[in-house]
Amino acid sequence: MSLYLAFLAAFIWLISFLLPWQPWRTREELSAEPHHSQADLSDVTVIIPARDEAQVIGTTLAALENQGWGLTVIVVNDESSDDTAKIVQQSTLSGLSLINSEKLPEGWTGKLWAQHQGIEKVNTPLTLLLDADIKLSEGMIGTLKHKLQTEQLHFVSLMAKLRFSSFWEKLLMPAFIYFFKMIYPFALANHPKSKVAAAAGGCILVETAVLKQIGAMEVLKDAVIDDCTLAKTVKQEGCKTWIGLTHGVSSQRPCVELSEIWNMVARTAYTQLRYSVTLLLLCTFLMLLMYCLPVLGIFYFQGTAWILSLSSLAMMIIMYRPTLRFYSLNSAWSFAMPVIAGLYLLMTWSSAIRYWKGVRSEWKGRIYKTD
Repeated sequence: MSLYLAFLAAFIWLISFLLPWQPWRTREELSAEPHHSQADLSDVTVIIPARDEAQVIGTTLAALENQGWGLTVIVVNDESSDDTAKIVQQSTLSGLSLINSEKLPEGWTGKLWAQHQGIEKVNTPLTLLLDADIKLSEGMIGTLKHKLQTEQLHFVSLMAKLRFSSFWEKLLMPAFIYFFKMIYPFALANHPKSKVAAAAGGCILVETAVLKQIGAMEVLKDAVIDDCTLAKTVKQEGCKTWIGLTHGVSSQRPCVELSEIWNMVARTAYTQLRYSVTLLLLCTFLMLLMYCLPVLGIFYFQGTAWILSLSSLAMMIIMYRPTLRFYSLNSAWSFAMPVIAGLYLLMTWSSAIRYWKGVRSEWKGRIYKTD
């Protein structure tokens, strides 16, 4: 039995390593080009939903001053209980307006409802959907616009660089991006004929006409994983989408404690599995087989099973290192991957348990219950 399981684990790792689209690599990347900071952005409107974002919204808006000229920015204050609205009103950013969100209707998630109200005010050809905690490097919007237009795309999204300051952030946040890329391979998501669709909701540049064509946010108003749902809806309309990594889009949101990361992952993990017990059990089996068994094999298996376990562990480490290198993190973190995977598996089970208790998702003081 040990030989069979060790062989199966090594076989799955080898297949993952040799997949033509190589989701573990970091080839899909877009860097901010500072010369685009002088670009004409009069055809772009930025929509920022903001709920209790007083700690970060000021920096987010200040970064938009270094993007180009003619930019329109709409901040939708989503019933904030802090000084979010006050800070927005004090901003010196030209072209900025503030909308106070109407009460959240039944059947909507808060972020999508805020974005929907902002999109109704857009009259430019392009719309940039930006999270309130996202800081853009100089010229990033112009770079996004250039990418979209020169490659005749309809939808461009960038995975924000997360914070890697605390121990828990360094341990878990790079893996969050790594696992996302393994679930949604960027090379496949960027291929027009592939059914795989992916987006990172923090930064999405999209043609406004496309948003109108799909019914804006109303068609996905209750989606928990709204970014990938939006990308899938856009792609199903025959539009070309692209997603990549970057250093020019940075999240300011801290996740210093394990509990903060745990809640962030648990918010959507079971949704990724489509609330299926079968998929949850399959996911559990594969995670234990691929990440935990090789470690046990190193200590307890012998002969061929030991060699296969060592091979699995080697491929596990090799495949994670490109992500660490991309974010200039010590490659030694790759040796913690079995522990990292175990924690993410526990977070997934936590997400499932919350769902079984009637909570589909929870964010910013709002609880979205199961039907």
